[in-house]
Amino acid sequence: MKSIFNKFFIGAAVMAVGALTSCTGDLEQLPQDPQVLTPGDFASDPHGYVNGYLAKCYSGMAVSGQKGAGESEITSPDAGMSCYNRAIFMANEFTTDEYAWIYSSDAGVADFVQTNWAAGNPVVDLIYSRLYTHIAVCNDFMRFVRNAGDYGVSLDGIDVDQYLLEARALRAMSYYNVIDIFGRAAVAWDDVPYGEEPLQAESRAALYDKVVTDLEDVLSKFSDKTPVYGRIGKDAVEALLVRFYLNSEIFTEGAKNDLDKCWEHAQNIIKRHEGGGFNGSGLAQDYLSVFCKNNHIFVAGAAGALADQNEILWNTPYEFGMTEAYGGSSFMIMASCFGGENNALADGFCNKEWYGTNNPWGCMHARQQFSEKFGFVDGRTADKRAALWLTEIAGWSITNNVYDDLRQGYLNIKFTNVDCDEATGKMPMYNDPKTGLTRAGKPNPEPMNFVDTDYPVIRLAEVYLNAAECALRGHGDMALATKYVNYLRSRAGVSTWTQADLSLNTLLDERARELYGENVRRTDLVRFGKFTGNSYVWNWKGGQVDGTYIADRYNVFPIPTNVIASYDSKYDQNKGY
Repeated sequence: MKSIFNKFFIGAAVMAVGALTSCTGDLEQLPQDPQVLTPGDFASDPHGYVNGYLAKCYSGMAVSGQKGAGESEITSPDAGMSCYNRAIFMANEFTTDEYAWIYSSDAGVADFVQTNWAAGNPVVDLIYSRLYTHIAVCNDFMRFVRNAGDYGVSLDGIDVDQYLLEARALRAMSYYNVIDIFGRAAVAWDDVPYGEEPLQAESRAALYDKVVTDLEDVLSKFSDKTPVYGRIGKDAVEALLVRFYLNSEIFTEGAKNDLDKCWEHAQNIIKRHEGGGFNGSGLAQDYLSVFCKNNHIFVAGAAGALADQNEILWNTPYEFGMTEAYGGSSFMIMASCFGGENNALADGFCNKEWYGTNNPWGCMHARQQFSEKFGFVDGRTADKRAALWLTEIAGWSITNNVYDDLRQGYLNIKFTNVDCDEATGKMPMYNDPKTGLTRAGKPNPEPMNFVDTDYPVIRLAEVYLNAAECALRGHGDMALATKYVNYLRSRAGVSTWTQADLSLNTLLDERARELYGENVRRTDLVRFGKFTGNSYVWNWKGGQVDGTYIADRYNVFPIPTNVIASYDSKYDQNKGY
């Protein structure tokens, strides 16, 4: 039971529903007056409502709406699509070589899978709206807390300074995604007066500078204390900065290179974790355990946490019956699992109970070019990170020649809703007696409609890879970089590398193997110059079965048509759209 999380993250967020209107109109980002948003009895329980207000800033990244998994705060073709982490997944995974969604009829999604979107695409609209809705909630929280006395509310006894730091960091995460996905977008900040229209940033670089400067200030003031489970700590804030710095040249269009800072801050995080976990790296002992039902044990502050294996630096908590969404970990499990036990062509080859779900969708699989990075031979690989995949052994093909055929592409299962061993952090592994396929974990007595698996937003493994990339680009120690990458390869059960083996190309492939499905792939391909242009294609890229090159405009998404039309001031469209 995730008791600390339940008390703060869920209960308080529900309390706050009456206190907030989270700018849910179609792409409505104007600041809202807290006199309108605050219930009349706020002052009767300031602690409860302020906790709820902050919890709303957190829950905005977990659920699509406060009234249940099928409800959304924003207009969307599908409520589940509008869940924050699923929206980012559509932008950063469906558009790449890692994942394909087989339902071509879902409005706008096939355009993402085939890298052929436009400003009027409803999913582009949805992603922009979700990010700025979350930014608006964080801004309103900050405005209210700073000015609570003006509304007759006393916040004595509440750690206001810490709450504000967390809200600023949460906003920075959304702005990271805004800058990454949309480039030059609106500056909706907490100092914009109520009712005043936020202006478009002067440039993508200017928006980067504003957000990074603020996040650097947050980090300088953030406590070293172990965070309350479900809330972010210093590791999370610093890891987000590392992400910004790693992408500085792309985000500032060549104006800035912050890789020295990236290396420095990555080292800070690594040093705080060294000594325990896998081979003294601070990583969890078992890769698949990080994505299992009781993965909260890898999060600092959680009950029963393995203090030497706190690999998940930033998590979004989920718990069946309390926090449910058709996004996050539930989405990753449902979309990747297939109820084959009811299908004569795959009888027993993908029993949903193996993965602890009662709701397998079977609508998302891997693309051939990604699968080939794992060195499969006759459907088998030594890489433990792909231990649960369904391949030729279960009737799947590595090729993607038919768009809407689930078996045309390996089923790349990574997340599960089954338990690892809480004492060791290791996942029990065994072969199914009927099929010989690999199974993992301690099965649930009953599969769930939604899951308990937390969603890892940033992991220590990513920090190791980010540091290695800095070194390869001339801003770090190559001997340490090789050591860092070998932590991950050793844990995966594959051969370690010498320094001569480590190059930008081999690192990019290693990032794909380690971080697949974690919302960084498109960003990586853009940073390495392989998303557009003529250097790399994959099945269905550009709408062709064998893939084709796409124009450079696709390195960022367009500002949605509705956004440009909704503001009185001029909003410039991204180049090429």
